[in-house]
Amino acid sequence: MEVVLEVSPEALFNELFTKVFRNSLFELSSHQHGNFVVQALISHTSNQDLMRLIWDELGSNLEDLFKMGRSGVVAALIAASERLHFNEHKCCQFLAKTVCSADESPKCIVPRLLFLDSYFSCEDKSNWSWQSGDKMHVMGSLILQAIFRFKSEYIKPYIISITSMETPHVLEAVRDAKGSHVIEAFLSSSASEKEKCRLVKKLESHFGKVAAHSSGAFVIEKCFTACNLSLRESIVSELLAVRSELSKTKQGSHLLRKLDVDWFASHPDRWRSKQASKEFAYKDFSSTFGSSDTKPRRKDRFLAGSSNNKSNPKTVTELRKEINQSLGTAAPFLSKQKFKRKSEQKGKNIAKVGDDNNNFRRGKKMSNKKKVGNKNDTAATATARKSNKKRQRDGDVREASLKKMKDNID
Repeated sequence: MEVVLEVSPEALFNELFTKVFRNSLFELSSHQHGNFVVQALISHTSNQDLMRLIWDELGSNLEDLFKMGRSGVVAALIAASERLHFNEHKCCQFLAKTVCSADESPKCIVPRLLFLDSYFSCEDKSNWSWQSGDKMHVMGSLILQAIFRFKSEYIKPYIISITSMETPHVLEAVRDAKGSHVIEAFLSSSASEKEKCRLVKKLESHFGKVAAHSSGAFVIEKCFTACNLSLRESIVSELLAVRSELSKTKQGSHLLRKLDVDWFASHPDRWRSKQASKEFAYKDFSSTFGSSDTKPRRKDRFLAGSSNNKSNPKTVTELRKEINQSLGTAAPFLSKQKFKRKSEQKGKNIAKVGDDNNNFRRGKKMSNKKKVGNKNDTAATATARKSNKKRQRDGDVREASLKKMKDNID
């Protein structure tokens, strides 16, 4: 059924939703195997109308889904809301209320989502705390990565939570593969530079140790991109102290090249000047063309095996109407006449080119014939001249012989 939902045309997909899944989504989400089909259904939904119906059935049951261990359905719901730009603010609010009550500080949101199983299995949830060494939750990490792709005005509680984490907790998250992806997602989000620097500063004096870790090297690269020039210099200075150790690892070698650590060691002033120039060029480009926040972001397909390429007939119909209205009723006729004139002109040009080619070939043949004729005329003239000279010599010899004979007779 997951494959059928993935490859179905839109008409069949809508019919399946109406006849099979509608009004049964929460029941199927509670099932051991049915919840995966619901995840596929949500991940391949291509329009907001269907998303509204899905949200009406599941939006108010997020906490129950977490308690049943169906966090994958929640992750699919959040990712689809971000992808289709539907109920984005409401989605973020509902999720925050699920793990944080109204009388609690939003600081607890990110830690509780990182440890979903630990938090929801705790009897006294109000006294739950971060337990060092506990395993971070895969779906909790994916949910937070999806959350940090929303606009910054929708995710203020999440930004407050992640920037309020204690330094030991940030270090533990960075060294964990699932936690490091969340930190990277935040550093790549639409949060302000000031908010990002607040988190990066918690890693000061630990940049070298973090970079030596396989997942930490990628976090350091994101930190370098997100923070200001003074923090960048702090990062590179700490990496320089452990350059020999980092150069022995694949991630470390890449990081040293990416951050120009060797150039900083030999020419620190030029390195600062280069970084300042890059920062100025980036800000100038952003002010002219817009920042990366205004561009379409790559959608996370962690729940769908492939991208959803289903067409939207309604959108195409509206687009065609707009085109017809803008062109007017005479547009098709004019376009055909224009095309006809272009075709006729093109045919004339082709014929003209053909005639020119034929004339050129005829002219070339005539020229060749003239050249051959001239050569023949030249040869004939030379032969005639030789014959005349020979006749003149023969005549002179004859006259001389006759004169000699006459003298002898006399």
